[in-house]
Amino acid sequence: MLHYSIVKHASSEEWVTFIHGAGGSSTIWYKQIRSFSSKYNILLIDLRGHGKSKLPSYSKLKRYTFDTIGDDVIDVLNHLQLKESHFVGISLGTIIIREIAERYPERVRSMIMGGAVMRLNFKGQVLMRIADLVKSVIPYLVLYKILAFIIMPRKTHKESRNLFVKEAKKLYQKEFKRWFTLIADVNSLLSFFRFKDSGIPTLYIMGQEDHMFLPSISKLVENHVTAELYVIPSCGHVVNVEQPKIFNDKSVSWLMKN
Repeated sequence: MLHYSIVKHASSEEWVTFIHGAGGSSTIWYKQIRSFSSKYNILLIDLRGHGKSKLPSYSKLKRYTFDTIGDDVIDVLNHLQLKESHFVGISLGTIIIREIAERYPERVRSMIMGGAVMRLNFKGQVLMRIADLVKSVIPYLVLYKILAFIIMPRKTHKESRNLFVKEAKKLYQKEFKRWFTLIADVNSLLSFFRFKDSGIPTLYIMGQEDHMFLPSISKLVENHVTAELYVIPSCGHVVNVEQPKIFNDKSVSWLMKN
């Protein structure tokens, strides 16, 4: 089972489950714990191969799928006997949450998608193809730093870049390759998610400077009646780190309505 930690609320029966992105861990949510735990029970999960979720069984697999990763999360909910939860995700974590919502809609009460990835633009697709070709030649940490800089290029994004690179150092080369292959093959799944409204209340929180992913989310919410978008000014991809107060205030107030 994945490693997890919980923060219990004295009286609330509602849960919020946090899902980090590729190369991160549950520690990236440290700026959210106080705000969310004042109203809800919190479940923090380390995805397979990340943080403290480094089981030997994972190393035997050549490839990962979003189904298996989503089932990892559901296993934790089952273990804790949680019938449903609100979900909060960042970057790749938003794809995992959306995949869970597709197969287990009864388990997802609402979704907050920070720095959501629902489409790779042309630049992103070219970047992923090049990176896929050189991933066996260039050390994974060098490649990750390059990708992080392209996604989060400005000086104001430095804290986010440094945090994710720090967490990525804890991955192994083989683990990085498995996750990278998963991301490189995600286009068809994202196309389906853009087309189909989940029917579950969803809040997208995006940074105004998230040049790779904001345009597709802006278009998506025009066609999904259960989705809404909030854009944080002067903010990049990792909204929960760069603008935690705005992220927390907007998220908690929205959750209380759902």
